[in-house]
Amino acid sequence: MKSIIQKIVKKAIFIFLSVAIASSVNAQPFQQGTTAANVGIGLGTALGGLGKARPAISVSIDHGFWDIGGPGVISLGGYIGNTGYKYTDAGYTAKWNYIVVGARGAYHYNGFTDLPNLDVYGGAMLAYNIVKYKAEGGGTDLGNNYGSGLGLSGFVGGRWLFTESLGAYAELGYGVSVLAVGLTFKF
Repeated sequence: MKSIIQKIVKKAIFIFLSVAIASSVNAQPFQQGTTAANVGIGLGTALGGLGKARPAISVSIDHGFWDIGGPGVISLGGYIGNTGYKYTDAGYTAKWNYIVVGARGAYHYNGFTDLPNLDVYGGAMLAYNIVKYKAEGGGTDLGNNYGSGLGLSGFVGGRWLFTESLGAYAELGYGVSVLAVGLTFKF
C-alpha cells in the first residue's frame, strides 16, 4: 500500500512540475486583494482508521489582506476537508468519518520576480476536527463521536498559474491529508 501511495505522489509531483515548466503565462503574483481557492485530493493522513480509506478531499480559500512591505502578503481564509475509513471482518463493520473545518492565515512570498506565475506560501490553521465512529456486528453495536476537538497546525504550499485565473497547487501540512494536490482558481 505504501509503495502505491509513493508512486501516486511521484506521478502527481512529476505532472505538476512538467505542466509548471511548460507554462509560460505572464500571471500576476499573489498580492493584496487577490483571492485564490484550492480544490484538491489528498494523499496520506495522520487521522486514525483501519481498512479501506476514502480519498481525502479538501477546499480552501485565501484572500490577500495585508501587503507587509518587502516581497510578501498576509492572507486569511478558510478550509474544509473530509475523509473516512471502513473496516469489515467476519460480520463486524467499523466506520470512521473525519471532517476538518478551519480558519487559516498565510504568508505569501512574492519576491520571485522572474516567476510571477509562482505563489509560495506557508502558514497556520486553527481547526475543529469532527470525528464520527460507528461499529456494528460482532455482538457490539456502537455509535459515538470521539476524538473531536480543536487543533492548531502548520502548512506550506505552492501554486503555479497556467492562466490569469487557473492553476495547480500542492500543499503539505495537517488537514484531512498530509499532501493535497489539485486545481487552484484565482479571482
